[in-house]
Amino acid sequence: MLFLLFQLGADRYALPVRHVREVLPLVELKKIPQAPPGVAGVFSFHGEAVPVLDLSEFILGQPARPSLSTRILLVHYRQHLLGLIAENTTETIRRDAADFIDAGVTVGSAPYLGPVATDACGVIQRVELDLLLPENISALLFRKEGAAA
Repeated sequence: MLFLLFQLGADRYALPVRHVREVLPLVELKKIPQAPPGVAGVFSFHGEAVPVLDLSEFILGQPARPSLSTRILLVHYRQHLLGLIAENTTETIRRDAADFIDAGVTVGSAPYLGPVATDACGVIQRVELDLLLPENISALLFRKEGAAA
């Protein structure tokens, strides 16, 4: 299985590439006034408004550092497109799903933190994309079809 690697702070994370539609450069976003922490804004992707979450701010409470390797991961999230800002997005790895083992620690408020694997550079934690957003944030970012504007 192929994984895209990225960093949040000093730690490395992996996301299965099957979820990733494209890796885009960091673009200017339309900010959303009064949005919750981590909601960076929206941008237009082929005419579709795509919400963007800054993973570093959402998870660690500090915005991602803008650099050449900071990217927007355009992912398929529950039948929607979602942008994820992630730092140091420059590598992929190929690992078997069985290479990732239980981290031994469960954080109830972060169910998206999945099992871990190791390599020569240390520990890599898998992100469980389907568990990333709490329902209140998901409802904010993705209006249900037929809902009033």
